[in-house]
Amino acid sequence: MIDLEKALVSLAANNVEFVIVGGVAISLHASGYVTLDLDFCYSRSKENIHRLWQALAPFKPTPRNWPEGLPYIFDESTLRNATNFAFETSIGAIDLLGEVKGLGGYQEALANSITYTIFGVDVHALNLDALIVTKTAADRPKDHLVLPELYALREALDPNEE
Repeated sequence: MIDLEKALVSLAANNVEFVIVGGVAISLHASGYVTLDLDFCYSRSKENIHRLWQALAPFKPTPRNWPEGLPYIFDESTLRNATNFAFETSIGAIDLLGEVKGLGGYQEALANSITYTIFGVDVHALNLDALIVTKTAADRPKDHLVLPELYALREALDPNEE
């Protein structure tokens, strides 16, 4: 399970531009959804990639299911040369998304986010409408399971919403 406090505090301390997009975002909306990882969309700017590298390097990221003992170099060029990553770290699983299916990149995610204060730091997380769009676009069985709850939460917050 992800040590969410260590992850978010490190990202915030390094001024990383990111928006929480997965199960943690769903949980922030008072959902009962349980997640074991942290998924976020991040700005692909050169400066932000440097800050992201600084924030995550202490946690020794390696690709999920990477063969044990096989060397892996986590550096800025790694982050520049690909867009999406599924990492195992010393604090748990962290998925980095340069783009979110159904929504777009960091700017679109940011425009569809809400700010929360968690562990003393301000973070952005997708709003309910954006979560519904992205979970529908992802079209995975686990996403189908959470969609009815997301619709119910949206209706509870705004009974006039369809």
